[in-house]
Amino acid sequence: MARIGYARVSTVDQDADIQIDKLKTEGCEVIRTEKVSGASRAGRVELETIIQFLRPGDELVVTRLDRLGRDTRDVLNVVHECEQRGAYVTVLDPHVSTRGEMGHVILTVLGMVAQMERRFIKERQREGIVRAKEEGRYKGGKRRLDHEAIRTMKANGLSPSEIAKQVGCSRMQVYRVLSAG
Repeated sequence: MARIGYARVSTVDQDADIQIDKLKTEGCEVIRTEKVSGASRAGRVELETIIQFLRPGDELVVTRLDRLGRDTRDVLNVVHECEQRGAYVTVLDPHVSTRGEMGHVILTVLGMVAQMERRFIKERQREGIVRAKEEGRYKGGKRRLDHEAIRTMKANGLSPSEIAKQVGCSRMQVYRVLSAG
């Protein structure tokens, strides 16, 4: 039985150090980390790797449920896939585990709250953008990645995985930049 930690942050300018420290304190032997949005499971390679390698009795540990995902269906699918492998999911804050039946109910409710929170965030963001445009202050979001550098690295023969490591982003972000042309 292994305790496997999963830490996720949404953007390259955030770091997962606090999550990693908590997971280490909880006794996670392996901790996988990625910088990718939790809005969907698309591009979450580290999470998929963990799920594929889970064995019966293993435990996937996250610090908060929103680290697993912000969509109720995605969260429940992750829990289901872990259970299909005979593994459990544990959330540290608030402490909930799928080892007991009540844990499933609580995780479902928390998943719905995380999804609702994401919708509220998006709604406030849209309202702020509309207001900023009306006041002539909106200039659009700033690019976090150097698209030209990514294209140059690809032209020089680097793989998307190698580019992602050098730039500090997910492979999916590299593919998006390259497909945007």
